[in-house]
Amino acid sequence: MSKVILTNEVTGLGAAGDVVEVKNGYARNYLVPQGYAVAWTRGGEKQVEQIKAARAARELHSLEDAQALKASLESTKVKLTVKAGQGGRLFGSVKTADVAAAVKEAGLGEVDKRKIEIATPIKALGEHEATVRLRDEVLATITLQVIAAK
Repeated sequence: MSKVILTNEVTGLGAAGDVVEVKNGYARNYLVPQGYAVAWTRGGEKQVEQIKAARAARELHSLEDAQALKASLESTKVKLTVKAGQGGRLFGSVKTADVAAAVKEAGLGEVDKRKIEIATPIKALGEHEATVRLRDEVLATITLQVIAAK
């Protein structure tokens, strides 16, 4: 087992700034190369404080703001226009950056793409759902209408 400091949120593992113990191969082959974590060192404790401060600055300032944004996100269907082929199959899939751009375009505010989770890959036209983690305790479910570009 090796200790690492998470630099980004990793679903099921922790948030940015957390010190976690993971198997050596997971840290060496996935977390560190992808930029999700750095190796834990004694000097890294200063880095933890910086990461937590940056995370707090990015987070919505109050619970009321998060609840208001959740209400607006859940009450509106977000339209996402993508290239599609015959039978409604997409060329590629919908990414979290695409969802974040569509939310901003719909006038619902800015959502960090790293806070968006798509449970199953979106590879077809129609209605799909994505989850947005606004704060640790506030999750919003977005309804996406994936339509074909003309």
